[in-house]
Amino acid sequence: MTEEVTFEEVMDRMLARIDDSFDKRESSPIYAALAPAALEIVNLYAALEDEMDEAYADTASREYLIRIAASRGIYPAPASHAVVKAEVKPAAIELEIGAEFTSDREIYRVTEKANEGIYCLECKTAGEIGNLSSGELLPVDYIMGLASVKIKEILIYGEEEEDTEAFRTRYLDSFRASMFGGNRMDYEHKAAALPGVGAVKVIPVWNGTGTVKLLALDSNFRRASDELTARIQEAFDPDQNGMGNGLAPIGHIVTADTVEEAEVQIKTELAFDSGYSRENCKEAVEAAIEAYFSDIRKGWSRQEGMTVYISNINRAILSVPGILDVTGTLLNGTDQNLSFSVYELPVLGGVSYE
Repeated sequence: MTEEVTFEEVMDRMLARIDDSFDKRESSPIYAALAPAALEIVNLYAALEDEMDEAYADTASREYLIRIAASRGIYPAPASHAVVKAEVKPAAIELEIGAEFTSDREIYRVTEKANEGIYCLECKTAGEIGNLSSGELLPVDYIMGLASVKIKEILIYGEEEEDTEAFRTRYLDSFRASMFGGNRMDYEHKAAALPGVGAVKVIPVWNGTGTVKLLALDSNFRRASDELTARIQEAFDPDQNGMGNGLAPIGHIVTADTVEEAEVQIKTELAFDSGYSRENCKEAVEAAIEAYFSDIRKGWSRQEGMTVYISNINRAILSVPGILDVTGTLLNGTDQNLSFSVYELPVLGGVSYE
């Protein structure tokens, strides 16, 4: 709109309404009197264009997009808290639920005892900052006899508040399919909204009439932890009796599950440009291959199985500076593409070189 309405155009229209018997040159009093008003009108057109953008979901800023989506009952997913598994020594030490421990940057709170000497702790600060896969934790309050508490793995990844473009896409997608009463889209939408869930696939009637299986990946698009799977189960059908005590409708017996990770070992032969070698390219090559695996895992929920293509791996390797050619690439010892079922998730096992 602002490209069509300029100061000169507005002035020309205003001056055209004044009789030509009057002096309308730029140095005239009439021109000087109209110029400030014309400038304000141009600014008004610009403001109007901004308001038009804010009125539609595809162009609205975050503030206005939230207000638009709220009318449909859709809100940005809030930041979620990371949950980690920690090993306590000596194992006989009993930690109280709610006991707090600190890393070098955050505080974690004990939420449950998973096993002897193994506890689940939740980061008090929401977001990715709590995603520590290892490290020592120190008690905020002294615990007699405690030798150490060490993080062993991330059970549920903490996530930041849903970003604007992902939220916009989710809102617009809500018009493209009907989410109602336990249909496939309804399950996908509700499961994906749970903290820590990155993707979900619905398997209807997997074990007879009324049964539904929810296969989930974590927010890093890897195999969901037992803790995350249990939380999904609790949310949808805690007793697995179809009584409608969770998000699942009455009559639906839901089983929350995840996939098995299938390692892919890659062997290849590389030709290097002058000044490059396996040693100074190895890290970049493996990062490029891992990025390819990450991309295909992100498409897991939209496909009935996945295929790892040798040609795409070669293309990823050739994108690395210093690589001239790739030959003889093998996947798990074969020169064939590898296909995986919906219950399998390909992950990079390692890269070796001829």
